[in-house]
Amino acid sequence: MANSGTPEELFQVLDDTAIILQNALEMSYLEAVYETSENLFQQEVLQTEELSEKEAAKLAERYREIDLKEYAPEEIRKSFQLALLKGMKHGIQTNHQMTPDSIGFIIAYLVEKVMRKTQKIALLDPACGTANLLSTIVNQLKMDGKKDVHATGVEVDDLLISLALVGSDLQGLETTFLHQDGLANLLVDPVDVVASDLPIGYYPDDARAADFEAAHEEGHSFAHFLLIEQGLRYTKPGGYLFFLVPERMFETADFAKLDRVIKKYGHTLGILKLPDTLFKTEQARKNILILQKKGADIKAPKEVLLANIPSLTNPHELAPILKQIDSWLEDNTHEGN
Repeated sequence: MANSGTPEELFQVLDDTAIILQNALEMSYLEAVYETSENLFQQEVLQTEELSEKEAAKLAERYREIDLKEYAPEEIRKSFQLALLKGMKHGIQTNHQMTPDSIGFIIAYLVEKVMRKTQKIALLDPACGTANLLSTIVNQLKMDGKKDVHATGVEVDDLLISLALVGSDLQGLETTFLHQDGLANLLVDPVDVVASDLPIGYYPDDARAADFEAAHEEGHSFAHFLLIEQGLRYTKPGGYLFFLVPERMFETADFAKLDRVIKKYGHTLGILKLPDTLFKTEQARKNILILQKKGADIKAPKEVLLANIPSLTNPHELAPILKQIDSWLEDNTHEGN
């Protein structure tokens, strides 16, 4: 009999049932998380032909313990995220790691601030991975119950987009997912907000990269540079972009070319330095880059917001910085719709 449970209890059911499927079907834990999440969403064991009667009965029994209607979407996201984090401890690529919640909440907070007067909001993440960041933002925006939010996530990796889709289904979010390269032509109408934890490194398709102004003239181009330009293409005039980018990006000789592209199509509003404690090495440090696309009546800010966030966990250190950011955004942002 299902009852009102906790995110930990929901995670325990996802974990226990994923392990049963992992062993029975000889698949990775992450693949099993996808399979068990699909079962839970459909309220049916979909692998009966490949399981023993005892295994199928055990799964069905555990699923009956959970009623998804008893959970808020954000509770489901956290439970699902715990299962994904467990699966990602073993040999996952760096670019496939999930955006930490502390960073996700800051980006969601910033999106909420710039969209404070807008009721209908379209979001895009052109490199969404498991869509943890995207769903964090959507859940935050919908918390007041007044906003109509539609999100689109783009992801090329088969397993990651499958996990993104089933995670969104479990949370009851109306998210569209496109299984394709985020740098291809996207069937997406221009959006109010682009937000993405950008994959870092070289993009292998030089022919496609050549369609971008931020591409290198010789050799492979940086995927994160191209995705920033791609984001600007799919943002409405006056819309906002939030990117998690390498801190060292701004110091490289290559950045001048990207900077010209940003200045051609938009304005840099701010660069927020995240706490060093969030990152294992100096090379891994990231900043939040905030842009606004040019549009009618959209002026460049008098000065770029440069803020150093000392902590995301200590309210006494975080509160004054958020107050400074709030004040700056109030004075320097104009919604383009």
